[in-house]
Amino acid sequence: MEGWLAEAHLPSLLAALAYRTGELGVLEGRFGPKTGFKALRTEPPGGVDPEVRADAVAAASDLIRRLGELPEPVHSDERLRAIMEFLTGLLEADYLPLLKHELALPEDAGHPGWTLSELAPGRKFTAVVIGAGMSGLAAAHRLRQAGVPVTVFERRPDLGGVWHDNDYPGARLDTSNFNYSYSFSQHGEWEDQFSPRDAVLDYLRGLAEDFGLREAIRFDETVTEGRYDEKSGLWSLVVMNSATGARTVVDANVLISAVGQLNEPYYPEIPGLGSFSGPVWHTARWRHDVPIDGLRLGVIGTGASAFQVIPPLAKAAAHLSVFQRTPAWVLPTPGYNLPLDPGFRHLLSTTPYYYRFYRFTQFWRNVEGLREFAVVDPAWEHPVSVSEANEAVRAVLEESLRTAFADRPDLVEKLLPAYPPYAKRSVRDDGTWAEALQRDNVDVITDSIERVTPDGIVVAGETIALDAIVLGTGFRASEFLASLSLTGLDGQTLEEYWGGDARAKYGSTIPGFPNLFCLYGPNTNVNTNGSVVLFVELALEYAMSCVGELLRRDAKAMVLREEVFEEFYERLDEAAKGLAVGHSTVNSWYRNRFGRVSQNWPLSTMEFWRGTRGPGNDYDYL
Repeated sequence: MEGWLAEAHLPSLLAALAYRTGELGVLEGRFGPKTGFKALRTEPPGGVDPEVRADAVAAASDLIRRLGELPEPVHSDERLRAIMEFLTGLLEADYLPLLKHELALPEDAGHPGWTLSELAPGRKFTAVVIGAGMSGLAAAHRLRQAGVPVTVFERRPDLGGVWHDNDYPGARLDTSNFNYSYSFSQHGEWEDQFSPRDAVLDYLRGLAEDFGLREAIRFDETVTEGRYDEKSGLWSLVVMNSATGARTVVDANVLISAVGQLNEPYYPEIPGLGSFSGPVWHTARWRHDVPIDGLRLGVIGTGASAFQVIPPLAKAAAHLSVFQRTPAWVLPTPGYNLPLDPGFRHLLSTTPYYYRFYRFTQFWRNVEGLREFAVVDPAWEHPVSVSEANEAVRAVLEESLRTAFADRPDLVEKLLPAYPPYAKRSVRDDGTWAEALQRDNVDVITDSIERVTPDGIVVAGETIALDAIVLGTGFRASEFLASLSLTGLDGQTLEEYWGGDARAKYGSTIPGFPNLFCLYGPNTNVNTNGSVVLFVELALEYAMSCVGELLRRDAKAMVLREEVFEEFYERLDEAAKGLAVGHSTVNSWYRNRFGRVSQNWPLSTMEFWRGTRGPGNDYDYL
């Protein structure tokens, strides 16, 4: 047993054992976890200081041996709070509902809490969800919990969304899979801390099987347009079958968009790109029919997808040319590409509640997370960083970069960002990226691409000969719902209303578009606090509370008031200016073509939680 415990995260394990046994005396302060940016870099093995490690292991071992003897207690809120505070430190009362939601003990806190038959017996009421990725599957589950008939339209032949499309070599999470999982669908069978693409897809498929969601999904069906009918209070949707080309019209009382942000690849407008004689493809549309061994490859971009695909390509290619526009800040992450230790995995799958409390610990680190390091200090004077705290992070990351490339000062100068940390998306490395770029067959090119010829890419007047080009150029992230034409009240289209500047309250609702709810919509991405999955859950719970209110009022529709919407965005946009992402002028997909931060949530996680607890008085009912 001690061998397994040597690989455990002891604070999380002790919390789980205290919950299972009721023995809260084991939660000594000296066994508690470390927090903050420095702790994330220097956390000791097992999560506790070396001088108390043996005591923590002994305490855990004793409780595990006694599990069969001890009855499982029923915990009061006070006792549950004591267990959580062992992992978090002292908590303000406001945090408790959110933390109980994420722990999901003793039950699913995000359940709608109502059913269609209870609120509107006999009323014909249906919902349509567009997309069967992570958001769409969750939406279907919540609607079915509420007894609302739902149909999910998925344009692909299978579920998974972004994880279905992105099957390039090296694709994996860059956030812990314990955070990238739903509070209502937790398990202890993860093999990695940062799961590869196939494991994430397996999780989503398992979720669909567990909740019987496949029967609600119509695959190879694309919703091409939708129009709200004011008289009937219904969304009329045109659906095209990709196999037959047949078009059908489907009506629904509620429309939920779960199309995501990273679903439409961005193809750069580079002169001559279409003239290249070899194959050209985007990372999100990987060409598995093209053998890459021995080729002269070019990869355009060094963002998140390119960052992951470049190391395996470097090993296979005869020569790899990496064309970089802007370097990313690299977060040192030991073990990023490695599986979890066997003992850790054994304890996750066999010790009651351990996986929940380990997930909880990972979650807590991101509730407000690193947000303080991204806040702009107007009095701070530095050519790159935006505050003293931000400079502390920048200095640590620069030191790490210089260490990783100690033998290649030429690469350090190319890879050192000239913008503050958290101004754009960071990437993770456990040495794999650094090793790849220092291979003899790899060049990093920072000169601007002039054009593409049939033979290769021209930079600084010279042609770099290539056999194939991979576009790691990201997605049309700021063009929300670009693949779908929606018409709301008074014949106004969503494209007209937004004018290219997508906005939605809590990423969800938009004035003039009744009964439309978006998931992973505008300003729900995260950079320093929270998690994407958490924000999807909370936005979905907001949508479900709105639908519940609509039914309670026996109304046809609810419409967000314009003045409420404008006040909301005045606050969001002002908050964004006070963060590195809104302050810096570095190019980033977090900002749209107007320069406004349209992706990220700039306020605290708690403010998103509070705001998504219900519709309040923000809507008119028709």
